Amino acid sequence: MNKTNGLVWFKNDLRLLDNEVLCKAIASCDAILPVYIFDERQFKKLHLGLPKADFNRFEYLVQTLAVLRSNLKELGSNLLIKIGKPEDIIPQLISNYHIESVFAEQEYAPEELTIASRVAKNVQVPCNYIWGKTLYHIDDIPYDIEAVPLTSKAFRTNTTKKATVRNLFDIPDHIKTLDLDNWGKLPNSEDFNLNRGSAKELFMPAGEDEALKRLAYYTKESELLTSYKWTRNKSLGMDYSSKLSPYLAVGALSPRTIYFSVKKYEEHIKKNISTWWLLFEVIWRDFFTFKGMRMGSSIFKTAGFKNKDLDFENDSNIFKKWCAGKTGIPFIDAHMRQLNETGFMSNRGRVNCASYLIHDLKVDWTWGASYFESKLIDYDVTSNWMNWHMQAYETWYTNPVNQSIKYDATDFLKKWIPELREVKGELIHIPWKIKSTKIEYIKPIEVYDKWSRAENKILKLVNGK
Repeated sequence: MNKTNGLVWFKNDLRLLDNEVLCKAIASCDAILPVYIFDERQFKKLHLGLPKADFNRFEYLVQTLAVLRSNLKELGSNLLIKIGKPEDIIPQLISNYHIESVFAEQEYAPEELTIASRVAKNVQVPCNYIWGKTLYHIDDIPYDIEAVPLTSKAFRTNTTKKATVRNLFDIPDHIKTLDLDNWGKLPNSEDFNLNRGSAKELFMPAGEDEALKRLAYYTKESELLTSYKWTRNKSLGMDYSSKLSPYLAVGALSPRTIYFSVKKYEEHIKKNISTWWLLFEVIWRDFFTFKGMRMGSSIFKTAGFKNKDLDFENDSNIFKKWCAGKTGIPFIDAHMRQLNETGFMSNRGRVNCASYLIHDLKVDWTWGASYFESKLIDYDVTSNWMNWHMQAYETWYTNPVNQSIKYDATDFLKKWIPELREVKGELIHIPWKIKSTKIEYIKPIEVYDKWSRAENKILKLVNGK
């Protein structure tokens, strides 16, 4: 009987637990060749001068891959590292190692679908693309893609009633792997001309092991999940939210693993609005994925899928100030500086930074979406671009001054804006009202009349009225 060799092309599924691609390859082949390909196009600069994936995203990916390689080695396997275009490299590997089939996670966004299609076209063996992105399998949702609802409520209500979350795939006991002399080294940021810039320390430790530790900590160990609904809009610290999104983004953790952990939590610890809300957000991620598939490339265009029109001024100097966290608006600047240094920003920060850029600074929302794509370690194609689209065309304006005081951001502002650490009281939210000449914080690009009510509220607090 002939031996069959399979190639497992890891992409955004960098884990062993609940990895259907890996499990099906092992079941179908006598030996496999696990590979990860650093596609140089992912790190090239685009029209705004931004690399699609900048330093922080690159570093987080490399650290995640180091953990995956280590875990594969414990199962008798390894991870081949290559640099180049998948459509060029995979045919070479098929020829060199007598590969009879390719296994990879199915793509859903236009650029990635194009690359997967090129790979399939360039090889003479079957390419098995297997769905693994969402909580609910694409074959189980009660919609064809072209009929996916336009509202999350309609999608969630019908899907949760008619579809069932599939069971997890266990971690394999052993992986029979092809024998290679050279498995390749993980690259450095210099290999892709990525500059550290203001990046310092990544917000989260990377890899599947840390993902599972974080999930266990946030649920059964600390029981922080019980209060999630009431803490989720904060910005400072690690415990106000689950912090699982970076692991989901690179596939170090599957949404199904989160789902079943929450279900166990509900059964053994507490079932309340917080447990419902966390799953609500996982399902919202599904909604954005499937809705993004329905809308196609329109979600990356300024007019969006509704073909709307906003009057953008697109001042590049103002955009650079927003990127650098130098707008003079503390609630905006603190979040942008956190993003630049750590690769992460809270949901509250993302909403406000987007709203401010679009509706106050009058900068094209796709510029902001591209910046977030470059910087966020939890970047997800449809979640990022659909959220920005919503801020531009579908949700209410958020007032950064009001939000700063509403969510008591004082300590967060002092952490990320050292120029304001000596400011006492609520004036830290509106430092342009401080008369002292000792404050070295920059002047605002503009202070808008629509903020006056929030300003007056703060001034009344300061004056004790």
